[in-house]
Amino acid sequence: MRGAALLLLALGLQQAEGRCFFNRTEEYCLCYRLTQQSAGSIIQCLAASAVEFQGGDLEKYADFAIEDLDASTIDMLGSLEIRKIIFSDLLVPEVLLARILRFFSYTRVQEMVFESCSFVGRSSWADMAGQALPIVSLSFHNVTAAALAGREQDLSPLGRWLGALQELSVTASHVAVLPCAVGRALGSLRSLDLAHNSLGDDSLAPAFCRGAFAQLQVLSLRHNNLTSYHAVCGGVQLLGELRHLDLSHNALITGTSSSSACQWPASLRVFNLSNAGLDEVLTPLPPNLEVLDLSSNRLHAVDISLRSLQALFLSRNVLPALPSIRGCPALRTLHLDNNLIAELPRDEVLLLEHLRDVAVAGNPFNCTCAGAGAVQALAAMGCLGQGWPQGYVCQAPARYQGVLLRDVPASVLQCNPAAVLAPVCTGLALLCVAVAGGLLWARGARPRWLCSLGRQKDACNTAERL
Repeated sequence: MRGAALLLLALGLQQAEGRCFFNRTEEYCLCYRLTQQSAGSIIQCLAASAVEFQGGDLEKYADFAIEDLDASTIDMLGSLEIRKIIFSDLLVPEVLLARILRFFSYTRVQEMVFESCSFVGRSSWADMAGQALPIVSLSFHNVTAAALAGREQDLSPLGRWLGALQELSVTASHVAVLPCAVGRALGSLRSLDLAHNSLGDDSLAPAFCRGAFAQLQVLSLRHNNLTSYHAVCGGVQLLGELRHLDLSHNALITGTSSSSACQWPASLRVFNLSNAGLDEVLTPLPPNLEVLDLSSNRLHAVDISLRSLQALFLSRNVLPALPSIRGCPALRTLHLDNNLIAELPRDEVLLLEHLRDVAVAGNPFNCTCAGAGAVQALAAMGCLGQGWPQGYVCQAPARYQGVLLRDVPASVLQCNPAAVLAPVCTGLALLCVAVAGGLLWARGARPRWLCSLGRQKDACNTAERL
């Protein structure tokens, strides 16, 4: 860790007294406002896999030059076990950041995080021209910086590194525009998180232009300013490798475009539309979905047909009954927690036999004998997971209000004693007739109809003479 100590001293983090604290269990080391006097405490971070440098104002060091490192220092940096670097609550001149990145090119750091930082000024990034970095995951959360639009040339020296980056997260940072050139530079990116920003419907098509994000598989656009379902569809339709799309926490509507004009990427398998303000299921849905999350909306009815769908999440809606799932033959998971479902009829429960994970907790159950029995049958099949039995409470009828549905008597004898007693009584009556007939036969008092049968006729006549 001598190299990291040298960097801290070079940057002159002398704002306030501080030191490093090492959590051995988590292999995490926090260095808070290190000074020249306390920088030696960084020795505690030797065994850490993640180090956080927290607090400081580096603006007055914008002109500080970081000299080239000698061979022995480079070898030492390459031997460090650190894999993750976190910078938090820092004011960073952008020109200084370029020099810091070059320093980390000698390490094995794979993940770099900037949390609640402010980047000031502007850098040409010339120090990074043609430079490779081991960092494959880069994250910015709650940061402020100059807008990317119009700065594509400034970032061009980073092309070699950006072209190898695998994961990028820029969240809660007021991003409203993402230039097409940036997406084209990130040719190997697999995951992009743009949550909690200001992206609108018109921002997507330019950002995800032809040739941009060619390998992108996971995209999160949750908590943005998206409103048009079809505009989003058109904006991401060129992402040919996209498998997971998160549109949750946007106020989506169908829009005025024809549904036939919207073609989602055929590769899309996981679709999150939770907390999207939906009153109905928007169409068309991606045709090859395996997981669909429609929870926390205002859906009154759901009728979908997706042959590949394996998991459907409908928790926290206003569904009054079990939705139709006949068009989803591959379904294995169905969550219906906290809806308005009062009863699951037994014939509908038969449709759920092929499911492995069913959740219906938090509904206002009407614990009729048959209704309680249907849910108990699901529990007996091992389908009800988390929430059973505490989350299944009766609201009606009055005699069972507040009772766990598990404790409602729902056997056939308890539910319909007449249905059990009638065949029992019939069986007893037949048994009595059989016994009486046997006794008469034993005494020779054979019925007249039996005497009309061939061989028994002479026996009967003899019996009558006697």
